[in-house]
Parts: sequence; structure tokens; C-alpha cells
Amino acid sequence: MRLFAAVLPPPAAVEELAVLVEGLRTLPGADELRWTGRPGWHYTLAFMGEVDEALLPELSERLARAAHRTLPFPLRVHGGGRFGRRALWAGAAGGLDDLRLLAERSDAAARRAGVAMEEHRRYQAHLTLARSRVDTDLRPFVAELERFKGGRWEVAELALVRSNLPTSGLPGEAPRYETVATWPLGGTRPAAG
Repeated sequence: MRLFAAVLPPPAAVEELAVLVEGLRTLPGADELRWTGRPGWHYTLAFMGEVDEALLPELSERLARAAHRTLPFPLRVHGGGRFGRRALWAGAAGGLDDLRLLAERSDAAARRAGVAMEEHRRYQAHLTLARSRVDTDLRPFVAELERFKGGRWEVAELALVRSNLPTSGLPGEAPRYETVATWPLGGTRPAAG
């Protein structure tokens, strides 16, 4: 099965983002982009690709440990950018160091469980909004994204998500995502004072 570890935004954050995306879809050139739907909005921490089902128990145990070792932290959808001229994304603000640490721990958990991972890269917090098959001028979309500041929420769990790739061959069909398991982040942050 095709798996990844992720942070899933709560419903309120998804609603705020949906309003923004609705506006982005009215910009010139928006109809040339393949927009991801709400079920596809997540912050991928570690992409694992195809994982043998036999590795799931060990992977689950190690991801549970990674979650337990990470305290809950604040996050919000904020700003955005592009990867080249083919991918548009929303960014994040808040506990970015904590998010990077959770990504590193998720990656290490998968490697230790025997998942064949790609070469490790520096983590870039992003939530993919749209893609294009051809080079597209994404600057007007990025300009709108840069002004966006979503509401703050607390990241309280790590999710393991399965990506079911399209099988119909119909244009525009998107992957389906299903949450396989979640683990609460460990403990609570000490009160400031």
C-alpha cells in the first residue's frame, strides 16, 4: 500500500482554506490547473511510497513512539508558494521547528521499520493546492497566497495515510486518501509563566 505520515488540518482550517481556494479558482489561468480537493489537504511529513503490509506493525509501533516523543504544538495555514512552474502550495506558520522535528522522527521511524525511503531532503512545510502538467505562470496565485493567514490550531496527532491512486483513467480523477491510523502527540506543553 502507498503510505505517508502527515499532519491533517482540522475542519475549521480546511474551511478557511476552502474560501481562499475558491477565490484563487477565479483568477485567469485557474482552469489550466488541477486543483486538489479538501481530502487531499495535508502536510506530508514523510512519504513512504509502496509499503509491504508485513512492515505495518513495526511501522505503527515506531510512529507511535515518534508521536509520543513530540509535544503538541501550534500551527496555522499561512502564505504559500510554488515549486517551479507546476505546483502551487499553501505554507505554514507557528511551530515550524516542531513540525520539522516530527517530520524527521516520522522519516526515521519508517527507515527503522524497514521502509525503503528516498534520499532524505530538508523538510519544506507545504500543503499542495494545485498542479499543472505544463509550465504555468503561478505568480498571480502566489501573490494572493502570500496575504493569507489562517487561524491557529494545535497539532495534537500524527496520522498515517494511505493514498489510493486513480484507477479509472478518467481525466481529473484524484487520488483517494484514507487515514490508516493516528497517534496522539505526547504530553502537554508546560504552561508559560
